[in-house]
Amino acid sequence: MADATGFHLKGSAPERYEHYVAPIMAPFVTALVDAADLYPGATVLDLACGTGFAARAAAAQAGPTGRVAGADANEAMLKVAVDRHPRLYPDIEFTPALADDLPYPDAAFDAVLCQQGAQFFPDLDAALRETARVLRPGGRFAATVWSNLEASPYFVAQLAAVEQYGDPETAAVFRAAFHSADRLIAALDRAGFRQPTRRDLTFPVTFPPLQDYVRGHLSAIPWGQTITDTAGEEALTRAADTIRAALPADTNTFPFTATLVTAHR
Repeated sequence: MADATGFHLKGSAPERYEHYVAPIMAPFVTALVDAADLYPGATVLDLACGTGFAARAAAAQAGPTGRVAGADANEAMLKVAVDRHPRLYPDIEFTPALADDLPYPDAAFDAVLCQQGAQFFPDLDAALRETARVLRPGGRFAATVWSNLEASPYFVAQLAAVEQYGDPETAAVFRAAFHSADRLIAALDRAGFRQPTRRDLTFPVTFPPLQDYVRGHLSAIPWGQTITDTAGEEALTRAADTIRAALPADTNTFPFTATLVTAHR
């Protein structure tokens, strides 16, 4: 996730992000990489790579003759990505960069992946024009964005807590993140991509015990950081209690829905 996008993490939050967000992201990362049709020797960019979930999965597909890069504007998240990625083939080159100003030559990549980042780009059109520039003709773009908020009860509960304990601007950014698939498809058209498609994906995600997980997860994302910054740690604890109270008490498995968008250069 990129710094100048509305998804900014600071302090120790990037380390918590790597730990607490991984269970939610895992099935969608697998689907994203599968949709990109990667192959041994592929060159791949993970755009708005955060702590490197998709880059690591892509490296396993590209193999020893491939090349994987990760770009993100948040250098604290990139530091975690560098520290955490396994030293397997191919090595992953993580670079600080804005999505609309990438430090790569034209047609440098066979595929560009974007896992839950496009909804936060301040200028989506500029980011996709830059994506088109670094993607080779015929290359593949694949992205996921959250969708259908009502089908993800954990996020419904989290939004309610952010609205109660955070500020209206933060809550608006949170809500807008779930209405971005149409914007992404339209921006791909304007950037000259071909055959844009979309498909909704729903996966059940099983969390660790919620007593510890909910507060930890909230502290690892911008919405929770805003609560802490404006109202303090006690408010963050109350927000986490509110989230748990809104969820069924007899399970820690919840469905999450995202839209997978693909297109060709």
